[in-house]
Amino acid sequence: MHMLPLKTMLNHFLQEDIGYGDLSANAVFGHEEAHAVVVAKQAGIFCGADILSIGYRLLNEKLSVKPLITDGQPIEHGTVLAQIQGSVRDILTGERVLLNLLQHLSGIATTTHQAIDRLDDPTIKICDTRKTTPGLRMLEKYAVKTGGGKNHRFGLDDGVMIKDNHIAACGSIARAVEKARAHIGHMVKIEVEIEDQQQLQQAIAAGADVIMFDNCTPAQVAHFQSLTPAHIVTEASGGITANTLAQYRHSGVNFISLGYLTHSVQALDISLDIHL
Repeated sequence: MHMLPLKTMLNHFLQEDIGYGDLSANAVFGHEEAHAVVVAKQAGIFCGADILSIGYRLLNEKLSVKPLITDGQPIEHGTVLAQIQGSVRDILTGERVLLNLLQHLSGIATTTHQAIDRLDDPTIKICDTRKTTPGLRMLEKYAVKTGGGKNHRFGLDDGVMIKDNHIAACGSIARAVEKARAHIGHMVKIEVEIEDQQQLQQAIAAGADVIMFDNCTPAQVAHFQSLTPAHIVTEASGGITANTLAQYRHSGVNFISLGYLTHSVQALDISLDIHL
């Protein structure tokens, strides 16, 4: 993760929660110190060590934060992820925001890892989409990589993707690719989304760099892949779930992009326990 944007994000998240001050912690505690541990309550893949270290030091530079697990490591129920020493008031003030992020990112990393295991085909890379939580894209895409996946576009300025509405508005795939090619630099790739064999042939003829087989069955993906020249990168996307993912094994496609890695992931259960 990039440290400067992460600090900015964490400052914003903490301020949103704290407002003018933590009424609970400030009312109950003074200058007492405590030892706290962050503990996994569920097996998975850990992600977010920097969030703990940076987040707590933004609250109080004197807090000692010792991560015990690095990002990408498998964890079990009961694994101690980090130790924290210092002001009990500050430990509790930052607890909810920082745990929320740890749980969410570890859930994404775990889900990505599970998707790779389900597919069980090292020739196909699992990647994310732009279906991320607004404001959290940098973190969520980092979590996908932590879980062993690849990142698709980070944003609209990261590559051209010609989708069904672009094609409809331009009148054809050829026209859409032609207009895009005239506008972009030579370093930018063009991906075209197709839904049938006719569109596939049009995308190949138009010189697409990447072709996405959208909402296609495993059989269709394998067939379209057999018709696509080897120099064109291929991607399957749309309607692929955890339950159907294994059906795309050995389909020959280069990438499978999964929106559910980020838009409907279940958080991993992680808690913080105080020991005075």
